[in-house]
Amino acid sequence: MRTAKTYSAQLTGLQAEVITIEVDITKGLNAFTVVGLGDRAVEEAKDRVAAAIKNSGHESPKQRNQKVVISLAPADLRKEGPSFDLAMALAYLLASDSIDFDSENKIFLGELSLEGNVRHVSGILPILCQVAGHGFTQVFIPKDNSNESSLAQGISIYPVSSLTEVMEHLIGLRPIEPLKTRTSVETASPVSYQNMSAVRGNQSAKRGLEIAAAGAHNVIMCGPPGTGKTMLAQSFSSILPPLSYEQSLEVTGIYSAAKVLQNSLISYPPFRAPHHTASYPSIVGGGAIPKPGEITLAHRGVLFLDEFPEFDRGVIEALRQPMEDRIITISRARGTVTFPAQCILIASMNPCPCGKGNDQGCTCTVRALEAYQRKISGPIIDRLDIWLNVNKIDYEQLAAKTIETETSEQIRQRVVDARNIQLGRFADNNIHGKSFNSEMNAQDIEKLIIMEDEARSILTLSAKKFSLSGRAFHRVIKVARTIADLGNEETIKKEHILEALQYRQKFAS
Repeated sequence: MRTAKTYSAQLTGLQAEVITIEVDITKGLNAFTVVGLGDRAVEEAKDRVAAAIKNSGHESPKQRNQKVVISLAPADLRKEGPSFDLAMALAYLLASDSIDFDSENKIFLGELSLEGNVRHVSGILPILCQVAGHGFTQVFIPKDNSNESSLAQGISIYPVSSLTEVMEHLIGLRPIEPLKTRTSVETASPVSYQNMSAVRGNQSAKRGLEIAAAGAHNVIMCGPPGTGKTMLAQSFSSILPPLSYEQSLEVTGIYSAAKVLQNSLISYPPFRAPHHTASYPSIVGGGAIPKPGEITLAHRGVLFLDEFPEFDRGVIEALRQPMEDRIITISRARGTVTFPAQCILIASMNPCPCGKGNDQGCTCTVRALEAYQRKISGPIIDRLDIWLNVNKIDYEQLAAKTIETETSEQIRQRVVDARNIQLGRFADNNIHGKSFNSEMNAQDIEKLIIMEDEARSILTLSAKKFSLSGRAFHRVIKVARTIADLGNEETIKKEHILEALQYRQKFAS
């Protein structure tokens, strides 16, 4: 055989693209070419492949008088990374009659070392979850990717450590046991998260964060430096329930695609806290071939933006779409990619540039204060459901050896109960794809919300008095619905509306 083909795959955004590896061998002066719009890593693959084949006991492509052309199709799709090495080596061996096997319905993924070992590659999990839909039944992956790959279902996965091991399996000499997949993820206690019981004082802020966790509402905390805003934000993740199997599969896949996945699977909501000097692409995603940004890495978890007004104005304004639609769409010359961004935004800020506030002898001029507050535009404020004033803590509370306060476990149970109520409400009304009150649109509010007449009257009067926008009006209703769920109330009452309205304050006085 002088021609052969195998199959590999790569990610474009979070979508798997099947890549066909075709090899043609003809007589002539020695030449080894890789075509198909590959990047530098793909171009250099011919040296890795040649060395790996030679060190696996076969004659190197560069030792023969022949012209070898390896084509990666489709030719108009940009290829990047070393994950095609294994498929390229096997396609050459098949074309040169060194081995014989059926390459149909098989995907090969892995980087080759010069010795012929198969190395770890990124983005495996999203590929495994999608290639079965393309008609493939077997996938060969690096052994180092076994942990994340065990989450995939519906396809036979073979972890391999060397090119020789793959060849021996394909010719039936030494079969490899397929990977045992799992349908659940271990959810040990998230010891890395700060427990809410360690936060002293600021009960109103804790209450606001509990409401935010229950209904997935966006929050901003405003207060002088040192009052515990960062500590509250770090403790917030500890009151969120662990991810379900499907959610863990989704989040782990995102981290794998972004090349930031560590050895362990992600079983708890992620917490991302980029510095305020972070660039626009690092927050929303980007690049010549778009990659996920911080807002996507926070999917199903928390995006904490400390010193919110200090972020670049373009970064803050770029949050408008994902805060509303729970997705982020990135358009570049080479195409448009949509990433998930269903996260809870927690922002924090000082009351003024000097940070002291009126109660502590603020020295800022009126103009400086107005300029500082204008850094957060009206449309962004509209999308912040809960505005919390974090006040200075009593020194006696800080100095006390022990103080009775609720633990994260206690608060988390109420959050879980409230979320279950929301899931049941959506299921009972045949509304699919939504899990939280914050995701309701105007139609859902009309269909699902039951409000007492007195509560409706107070809401209408308050909306007129504070000149609430239509978006803010609906967000008050959604926050009130979450407050009612935490109290296990079927109807939104006056007290729920009043509490929700107090969170619409724009700036601390």
